[in-house]
Amino acid sequence: MTSASNRLYADLAHLWPLMSPPEDYADEGDCWRGELRKRLGPGRARILELGTGGGHLLHHIADGFEATAVDLSEGMLAHSRRLNPDVTHHVGDMRTVRLSETFDAVLIHDAVDYMTTEDDLRAALTTAKAHLRPGGLLLMAPDDYVETFTPPRIWHETQRKEGAELTFVEYSWDPDPSDTQIETVYVFFFEENGALRVEVDRHTTGLFPVGTWERLLIESGFEAERIDYPHSENGSEAYLWICTATT
Repeated sequence: MTSASNRLYADLAHLWPLMSPPEDYADEGDCWRGELRKRLGPGRARILELGTGGGHLLHHIADGFEATAVDLSEGMLAHSRRLNPDVTHHVGDMRTVRLSETFDAVLIHDAVDYMTTEDDLRAALTTAKAHLRPGGLLLMAPDDYVETFTPPRIWHETQRKEGAELTFVEYSWDPDPSDTQIETVYVFFFEENGALRVEVDRHTTGLFPVGTWERLLIESGFEAERIDYPHSENGSEAYLWICTATT
């Protein structure tokens, strides 16, 4: 989930399955699925993913659940619809969407990073709470916290598939340490049919202390628990939040 102004989720959305292949989410999916089964038990529980993106994480979770997915980007949802044909899909903003139904669990992967202010984050948590039955679960995995982010952070990778090659460089920095935002600049080198395209994209995401997450979760009606999460893409310390909706 993000603003349609971010090119990766708009005119460059076709690069997403090559940049971040669905198979790369298998271990994360096993982790999330295991936590859901441990806490919800057997049966076909109802789950909602906010900010599903291309549906790559949900692809490894949805089997055996009644799943619904929401994202702002129609281009990303098109990927998810192809990958997850049995999932119900909706276009919507995690801060404001209301589906007029409740679920046993709400999932928000790293799309929650696009909440750049406390008001944004509180709105997303309110949306999650509004879609949960009493005692339902909220699972989240933000990428960064004030305590774990050390700029500049640089990452690069090359992926190849069916005659196409994508190399991307990801540069994250903090233009203003006094606010709650950081910026990531992507440079994409896309080679196909002997032609090379170079594209640039900029994303602004949120950066909050762990304590802010805990406070806003409690204020939004959750009992907050976090466990160590060994699936950080950049190797920094990460957590999986597993939160219970209070009555």
